[in-house]
Amino acid sequence: MSTKIKSIVGKNELDFLERYINNPSPTGYEAAGQKIWLKYITQYTDDHFVDNYGSVAAIINPKAEYKVVIEAHADEIAWAVHFISDEGFIYVERIGGSDHLIAPSKKVNIHTEKGIIKAVFGWPAIHTRKSESEDKPEMKNIFIDCGCSNKKEVEKLGVQVGDVITFDDNFMLLNNNYYVGRALDNRIGGFMIAQVARLIKENKKKLPFALYIVNSVQEEIGLRGAEMMAHAIKPHCAIITDVCHDSNTPMMNKNIEGDIKAGKGPTLTKGPAVHNTLLKLIIDTANENKIPFQRDVVNQRTGTDTDAFAYSNGGVPSALISLPLRYMHTTVECAHKDDVENVIKLIYHSLGKIKTGMNFKYL
Repeated sequence: MSTKIKSIVGKNELDFLERYINNPSPTGYEAAGQKIWLKYITQYTDDHFVDNYGSVAAIINPKAEYKVVIEAHADEIAWAVHFISDEGFIYVERIGGSDHLIAPSKKVNIHTEKGIIKAVFGWPAIHTRKSESEDKPEMKNIFIDCGCSNKKEVEKLGVQVGDVITFDDNFMLLNNNYYVGRALDNRIGGFMIAQVARLIKENKKKLPFALYIVNSVQEEIGLRGAEMMAHAIKPHCAIITDVCHDSNTPMMNKNIEGDIKAGKGPTLTKGPAVHNTLLKLIIDTANENKIPFQRDVVNQRTGTDTDAFAYSNGGVPSALISLPLRYMHTTVECAHKDDVENVIKLIYHSLGKIKTGMNFKYL
């Protein structure tokens, strides 16, 4: 697939991205977001299936025997109602890696059976706190206020233990360079693989293999959706996209995080789960198509759905293409527009180098 790709993200694509990012899809409750994604991508694919927990695979050329996966995850970190005090304050449990330090003063949506209840993470005024070291946000003291005077009022609103809570923050553009929002990790991955499907359709590319464009659930609590999809599809190889840390922002240690910068291209990771042959194919593709990229390394697991695919079904050659992200697991995650386009290009062109029956074995 050597067609030269110019601009990828136009107005229609940006509208889809904004709608998709703004829709809450906490781990275990991804269905609404998956419906948005599926409605968009089916115009570019031939078939699809949905598994029991809500992961989705849209398929191009489904009758082919050789199967290739490109994948992202659909879920976002969140909170859940854990305890309602007699005074009407709500204490929470994490869903995924939610950050208690950023919670105070944030607006939230409590997702109840009766609908969304608006609320806030409260916090004592600076005048009343003893010291920064003694009075700091911790899981034991952060709380939500939904404007009620007691527990009965809270319950009358329909709030129950177990109800999921998401931050109330929306998508925006920053200096026309950065996409900003909560849950870019990793719904922007779902956006990027959907654009790969769109380009294949629009450029009338015929694939010699079956391409499964997979949007998995429950990554944030242990790669569970990808694990299920890997066993269901049994692919011959998989290219995963997720996010990684931009280490060039303040308070980041490059000795620990490596030297990754937003705007400098996708990040390609080396590590035990990343198959060297597939990785070389991607690196060669980047060089041939003049797509900038950065390098990273992990000593064990990647911490992404790459691990779930790589170690399934006796071993599936898998590789990871990461999008540099600022302020991960906050409400202002930032991804550079150029990096988004280059991830899409790199996946698209890499698929063009994969042949039916390709043998990735080292020996």
